[in-house]
Amino acid sequence: MIEVKKYRNELKEDWNSFLNESKNGTFMFQREFIEYHKKKFVDYSLMLYKNDKLIGLLPANIDGKILNSHGGLTYGGLIVEKNIKLNEYLKIFKSMLSFLDKNGISELNYKSIPIFYTSVPSQEEEYVFFLLEANNYRVDTSITVKNNHRLSFQNRRKRGINKAKKNNFTINLDNDFKLFWDKILSPNLYERFGKKPVHNSNEIELLSLNFPKNIHQINIFDGDNIIAGCTVFETKLVCHAQYISANDYGRKSGALDLLFEFLINDLFKNKEFFDFGICNEEDGRYINHGLLDWKEGFGGRTYVHKFYNITTSKHQILEKVIKN
Repeated sequence: MIEVKKYRNELKEDWNSFLNESKNGTFMFQREFIEYHKKKFVDYSLMLYKNDKLIGLLPANIDGKILNSHGGLTYGGLIVEKNIKLNEYLKIFKSMLSFLDKNGISELNYKSIPIFYTSVPSQEEEYVFFLLEANNYRVDTSITVKNNHRLSFQNRRKRGINKAKKNNFTINLDNDFKLFWDKILSPNLYERFGKKPVHNSNEIELLSLNFPKNIHQINIFDGDNIIAGCTVFETKLVCHAQYISANDYGRKSGALDLLFEFLINDLFKNKEFFDFGICNEEDGRYINHGLLDWKEGFGGRTYVHKFYNITTSKHQILEKVIKN
């Protein structure tokens, strides 16, 4: 029998400890990361137990009768212990959906965890979605370099790197988030797209203090002037470029090309994956081809990041394939 409980503050230590034993958890599922913007979301995270042993987590927030996994995270989904087998996973998912259905929650919007973040095979959920005829309403393309099968840089990227090297730019691992936000990222996003960064500078600085081994800021300078930078989220397997930005000079001078040559070939060369993130808008239905071409120019190729809508009352369908 699997028991489902709503997360409570007194269970924080149990929640965080379990992530270290899971096969698909990252630092972004730590409660300190989930809760840095807790005022924006009504938390409805779940913890799943078998014989009083914690075997699964679902970071989530609630909006009316819809549960989202989790609206404040880039990716999310059911986090399970390393040794979970398929039949047990099906039981866990069924228990979770049954709990939601009984508590008046009719739909679950589910963000899958991209497969390259997982330490062992972890696509049981895809089989569940097939059985439940879940609606795959969004697919993003995540452009990623697999380091042990790395492709050569595109010639245009090589030319950009060589151009930048002639300018004697300096790359600093300085974690100066505020300088990057104020001088490069925020003005650039507003001018080009009329948008603000998902995190403001105070939020990213707070997160970096809580996760100093996972969140880094690498900036590139022409003399004393910052011209480009990248904010990196680092997990056990993956270096993810969370924010990438440059001013006009930084783009035209090849500074970004030089910065990413350093990140991929030097600073994070021992990671299994270097993830540039997505090139999509409109729930995956539009591709920014300029951005795609630039990221693929470093040898990045496509993994998919899927989003599903699940009707919770369909949990009984899973009974047909579960061995009791």
